[in-house]
Amino acid sequence: MAMNTSLEKRPIGFVPIGVFFFFGATMATYATVTLAIPGTFLDQAWKLNAEGHAQLASLGRIIAVPFLMLAVALFLAGMGWFRRRSWGWKLGVALIAINLAGDVFNFLFRHELLKGGVGVAIAGLVLVYMHRHGMRGYFRQHAS
Repeated sequence: MAMNTSLEKRPIGFVPIGVFFFFGATMATYATVTLAIPGTFLDQAWKLNAEGHAQLASLGRIIAVPFLMLAVALFLAGMGWFRRRSWGWKLGVALIAINLAGDVFNFLFRHELLKGGVGVAIAGLVLVYMHRHGMRGYFRQHAS
């Protein structure tokens, strides 16, 4: 039986980040369904963000398509992440970076100082953490 070395040790944030990708996929799937098929009991959860729902619903059912694409991307990122594939790490980094760009946009141009600022801080910290040697090395070990 091989002994665990410090190189084999799973980074503490590995599981929470992977779970986040699956949670995001679930929420994007929810948005897909409720925007594509409005007026069901599932719409009740949109009460938490009624303004966002109204803005998205005004774009028509076609707006569900980008949410479906996001759900698939997040699901694939979660799968690749937990399988420690380099493409899973790269896809995860890309998705968090896109989220960061959106938060920067909201902060600078939509003047959503609190929401955008918190989003920039969290996404920025997650990206820094994902690029740490221990996290990147955890994926490199598994590359075969």
